[in-house]
Amino acid sequence: MMRSQKEKMLAGEFYNAADPEIQADLLATGAWLKRYNDTLGQTTGHWHELLSERLGEVGRGTVIRPPFFCDYGFNIRIGANAYINFNCVILDVVEVKIGQGTAIGPAVQIYTADHPHDAEQRQAGLQVGRPVHIGSRVWIGGGAIILPGVTIGDNAVVGAGCVVTRDVPAGAKVVG
Repeated sequence: MMRSQKEKMLAGEFYNAADPEIQADLLATGAWLKRYNDTLGQTTGHWHELLSERLGEVGRGTVIRPPFFCDYGFNIRIGANAYINFNCVILDVVEVKIGQGTAIGPAVQIYTADHPHDAEQRQAGLQVGRPVHIGSRVWIGGGAIILPGVTIGDNAVVGAGCVVTRDVPAGAKVVG
């Protein structure tokens, strides 16, 4: 049996993002994001309940300050006591895993979404995703960009404004 475009997307294969099922998921997430981001200025107690509605996993004590943006939400898994500051963007066409106790600064962008390098495939509307895994007790400074396929090990530090194109070993510091 032929797999759906969504199944291909979740498997990290080339898929057509214009597929109606995928578009419906994007619209549903957009409506959820509006509700979540409208809580800006409210107490954090309500946030966890809302996050649990859409995200794949949200550990106890985790805070994501609105506004927050993502593609689907259901591909995001966050451990306990993580902190994500405002204006974070997570393009989660495949899994994004964030370990417990990780701190993510404002305006950090985490991308799993990628595009074919072949121009004809791009013109055909194909896209692909590569997972991002961020370990436990990681600190990512404001404005950093984490590109598709990157793994950041436990206890690593990513300086503000960094563009992370390769894996970062556990305990390492990357800046610049």
